[in-house]
Amino acid sequence: MSVAYHVPVMLKEAIDGLQIKPSGVYVDCTFGGGGHSREILRRLDKSGRLFAFDQDEDAKKNLPNDERLVFIPQNFRYMEKFLRLHRCLKVDGILADLGVSSHQFDEPERGFSIRFEAGLDMRMDTRQQKKASDIITEYSEYDLQKLFERYGEVTNSKTLARTIVEQRALKPIVSINQFKQSVAVIVKGNPQKYFAQIFQALRMEVNDEMGALEEMLIQSTRVLKVGGRISVITFHSVEDRLVKNFYKSTVPCEKTTDVLFGTPKKMFFNLINKKPLVATPDEIKLNSRARSAKLRIAENKWDYNERKI
Repeated sequence: MSVAYHVPVMLKEAIDGLQIKPSGVYVDCTFGGGGHSREILRRLDKSGRLFAFDQDEDAKKNLPNDERLVFIPQNFRYMEKFLRLHRCLKVDGILADLGVSSHQFDEPERGFSIRFEAGLDMRMDTRQQKKASDIITEYSEYDLQKLFERYGEVTNSKTLARTIVEQRALKPIVSINQFKQSVAVIVKGNPQKYFAQIFQALRMEVNDEMGALEEMLIQSTRVLKVGGRISVITFHSVEDRLVKNFYKSTVPCEKTTDVLFGTPKKMFFNLINKKPLVATPDEIKLNSRARSAKLRIAENKWDYNERKI
């Protein structure tokens, strides 16, 4: 793995949390630079297997020469489908390191970073059609407001949305500099932080990151073995809230005969850490991206076929 491509966050904590079985089967939902995958492979014996997903074409460059690894160049929202195609019905653990890799931020033409002038792209999978410029051009004022409010936590999202609609009526907004110039007069606080929040919201919308995360979590309840674990690293409060609430989600237990008090609720998972793990001060010094990271680990309690959804 090229260190310049991506530095994995909370590497030891995330992999330790999976309690790797040497002959087990695991999924890395976000291969990226391959840091987490390599650590999983290091703990597997010759019979162990790892399925690694990544929708970014550039991630293929980081693949190790290891026959135990199956690389799937797709979004992890299709995890269950592709596991079945490879005749794998159950796995011992799932890892997901969400967000954007350092490589994606550092490639100007990808349009992820406010540091460079480029088209408003932000697609993690360049095979898809929708770009950030399409959102800026086509979304209604209301939809823009809600987008920046929810995913960017932009305090003046209503003013921002109105300004975008007004400015795009005057001239096209298709590049990073055009966008920054169009809304410069309404920037609040630190411009760098303000635009970072906006770009985060656009990126999450372009790639439907919340939808993909939700689909993967739902599928995890079907593909994880009893006792299997899932480690998810988030970098945004909306993502973390979804993971936390999903880990605590419940289903009716079919085996109860106690009709007096209704059907009791059973949690899908045991929470391995009730509060999210965060990076150490030393790691944050080496990798500033780790500052906002939160790791939540859970263990599957029930066989899916015994649940009533």
